[in-house]
Amino acid sequence: MSIELFAHPFSSYCMKVLIAFYENDIAFTYRMVEDPGVGDELASLWPIKKFPLLREGERVVLETSTIIEYLQVHHPGPVRLIPDDRDLAIEARMMDRVFDNYVMTPQGKFVVDAMRPADSRDPAGVEDARRMLETSYTWLDQRLQGRTWAVGETFTLADCAAAPSLFYADWTHRIPERHHNLLAYRARLLERPSFARAIEEARPFRHYFPLGAPDRD
Repeated sequence: MSIELFAHPFSSYCMKVLIAFYENDIAFTYRMVEDPGVGDELASLWPIKKFPLLREGERVVLETSTIIEYLQVHHPGPVRLIPDDRDLAIEARMMDRVFDNYVMTPQGKFVVDAMRPADSRDPAGVEDARRMLETSYTWLDQRLQGRTWAVGETFTLADCAAAPSLFYADWTHRIPERHHNLLAYRARLLERPSFARAIEEARPFRHYFPLGAPDRD
């Protein structure tokens, strides 16, 4: 059975999963959600219509963190994105949730608000998201002191989440220069071959970014 991934290369959550595929060179069929009929097929599998979505045979797997864990269980490779060490695995899962909930989610608030008609925008909600990002940046900068990756020296699920989160968050609400650890970590993520590949695949779609995509990445 072949793996099908319903996704779009410019989506931050799709990037998160693509990193996991590329880290272990897992073959899959890319079901681009923009292609004719693919969106309808996605809706038939998952009425919420959120992507990415993985299908392998009769198995359908939703949600990025679950997809990455599924790949490790059923298509293991040399890079163990969920560490075998139980304590490291707990920390990797915890940091995965931190990046998804407290970086990716507030960053997305800016984007969604920018796509709304002017009379439907939510400036108070955007300001709340800005404060959340600033708090997260400060906490992460302290947390990353002395670490190469999110949980230490091992590249994990948490870094799959961190890469697109920080990539787009820095476009949306710039990480302050004083956060040296966080900025250095973001730079390392951009140099990771799996994420660098995802970035290049997404480059043709940068005009989709409603806040204006900078040329610096």
